[in-house]
Amino acid sequence: MATRMDEALGRIDYLTRCLKAPRIQENAAKLADLAHQDQWTNLEYLAAVLETEVNAREASGTQLRINAANFPAVKTLADFNFDHQLNADKAHLHRLAAGGWLTQKSNIVLLGPPGTGKTHLGISLGIEACAQGIRVKFDTATGWITRLQTAHQADKLTQELKRINSYQLIVIDEVGYLPFNTEAANLFFQLVTSRYERSSLILTSNLTFSQWGNVFGDQAVAAAMIDRIVHHAEVITLKGTSYRLRHTTIDTLPSTKAENMT
Repeated sequence: MATRMDEALGRIDYLTRCLKAPRIQENAAKLADLAHQDQWTNLEYLAAVLETEVNAREASGTQLRINAANFPAVKTLADFNFDHQLNADKAHLHRLAAGGWLTQKSNIVLLGPPGTGKTHLGISLGIEACAQGIRVKFDTATGWITRLQTAHQADKLTQELKRINSYQLIVIDEVGYLPFNTEAANLFFQLVTSRYERSSLILTSNLTFSQWGNVFGDQAVAAAMIDRIVHHAEVITLKGTSYRLRHTTIDTLPSTKAENMT
């Protein structure tokens, strides 16, 4: 003969299927036992049951946003080697991870030589944003330019900029690794301008700002772009040698790799 508890759990099973909230059904019985053991009130039990569903939905949403962001890898602040990169202020980066700069529509710029952790930190802060419900998109500077050039050639640049700006945060990696021609520089300038004081970006570069004129082929364009990027920005400069080459010396590198580094 079914007990009142069995009947209640049967109703919960039916209702959670109607609500499409399977985690409630999965946890209701376990939480009922805990509630009886610890003498929870009805309201405490209800709050605990609902919390399991909300937490699960938030975790699922975070993973969906991370997948949609197109990060090249999953890298977190917990994985970052702060002992190798002493210029990275751990406490400050964790404060940035809280996301206050996103609500202010500010930017983060990470500068430094190759291998010093710029991309890792950019991805990490992007993942933290995903966990806070922010829509994020990642690509290299070359990737963003290719996207804009394709739209421009199809006479759809305005629509593409609008689509990109639907992301509250974009990550632009590796600015400066390849020089831009005039068209590419102008398109990149339009991307930066379209987001100015409207939404945020994280940008990484192996070059100091004084070298950007060489990348964009025009000192005036570079200066105007830098002005818009850094007006509301945290600029973090990383120093030191490449973390990837920490166990290798130049003398032991194959000649082709050593030549590429010059």
